[in-house]
Amino acid sequence: MQTESEGTVHARAIALLPLIVFLTIFLGSGIYHTLIGTEMAFYQVKAPVAALPAIILAALVYRGKLNQGIEEFLKGARHPNLILMFMVFMLAGAFASVSSTIGSVDATVQMGLSFIPPQFVLPMLFVISAFIATAMGTSMGTIAACAPIAFGFAQVTDLSVVIAIGAVVGGAMFGDNLSMISDTTIAATTSQKVELRDKFKVNVWIAVPASIITLALYMLSSSESNAVEYKDFNWLLVLPYIAVFVLAFSRLHVLAILTLGIVLSGIFGLMATPDFDLLKLNNAIYDGFVGMFEVALLSMFLGGLSAIMQREGGLRWLIEKIYAITRLLKVGRQRAGEIGISFLVIFSNLFVANNTVAIILSGDMAREVAKEYDVDPKRSAALMDIFSCVVQGLIPYGAQLLLACSIVKLSPVELIGGVYYCWILAIFAVLAIAFRFPKVKI
Repeated sequence: MQTESEGTVHARAIALLPLIVFLTIFLGSGIYHTLIGTEMAFYQVKAPVAALPAIILAALVYRGKLNQGIEEFLKGARHPNLILMFMVFMLAGAFASVSSTIGSVDATVQMGLSFIPPQFVLPMLFVISAFIATAMGTSMGTIAACAPIAFGFAQVTDLSVVIAIGAVVGGAMFGDNLSMISDTTIAATTSQKVELRDKFKVNVWIAVPASIITLALYMLSSSESNAVEYKDFNWLLVLPYIAVFVLAFSRLHVLAILTLGIVLSGIFGLMATPDFDLLKLNNAIYDGFVGMFEVALLSMFLGGLSAIMQREGGLRWLIEKIYAITRLLKVGRQRAGEIGISFLVIFSNLFVANNTVAIILSGDMAREVAKEYDVDPKRSAALMDIFSCVVQGLIPYGAQLLLACSIVKLSPVELIGGVYYCWILAIFAVLAIAFRFPKVKI
């Protein structure tokens, strides 16, 4: 069965080669420089430059005229989801830069230290990120707002930067997975033709226990944190972050929220910071744009590569192979179906680096597998959403890790092990398949 977006193209394994080349260059270089002891190992080869050979190879793989291949690439690079992602990157960078320049991050950290014991910092970061992402329906805006604060806490306590940022990313993925207005939730329920509330009833029994275990781990990992004496801070400088947090629970678009955050940071910076003026505001905003250029460019390159791989049948080949393997599994009819559905979305996500697009691409085939193996559509939708969020929160070339690491100047590969929630959520999802919980009626 062909998905609507794949049209009538034939499956071809070679169409997956461009992304494999990119990963080989990018990750291979980082691993090599790590082994020889190079500092900032994963920054030695810039990711957008590593993508260039893959783009050239994609043009060669494309069956058609070169100009048509370029148009297909550009179509993928200017996909509405990628344009939104690009704008989030730019505005997030500007907000982080301005708030850091005027001292908002430091003031917010000092405010937190004034009433939050150090051992509760990590759980607090996870819970706040989870609530904001659930309210906003997007992990990107949440990471943009919370990552600078997490980095600030890590600098003034003995917390690991990787673990602190991992708590934010984990909380953001929790909200992205469970939010009723998340695009992943909408894509999963629409593709499986189930109600939002029905998918939520299955999803919550897997995600909430995983979040409780995650919180327990954060409590244990920060139990020996030393007490930190907080300093006086200006409440005006905290207000931009408070405003962003409050607006996150409204239905205002994430771009509007980040824009208001920049405006408020500029206004309160001019009021409360003596040496801050309009020229410095201008420079701070532009510096934020520049800081996000690399990750934004990489996202557009990967979007173009994904479009060509999809057009040339690479993703269809992958989905068909997983479907064939599923039919051979001897682990029980429904379990085999659920394993197949999970792998469909996992591998789609690995190759398109976008959890919503991965669900859309594999949705029709997943619904077919669910029907053939008597898998309840509610479980199918929940598993698709869960595993797409797990993969998206862990791949070093995904938007979430790239955004978080661009803000705090950290390698995305280093961050993978610090996103505890995604690993634990994956374990609970596997257990849900193995032990058939929660029980639902077909």
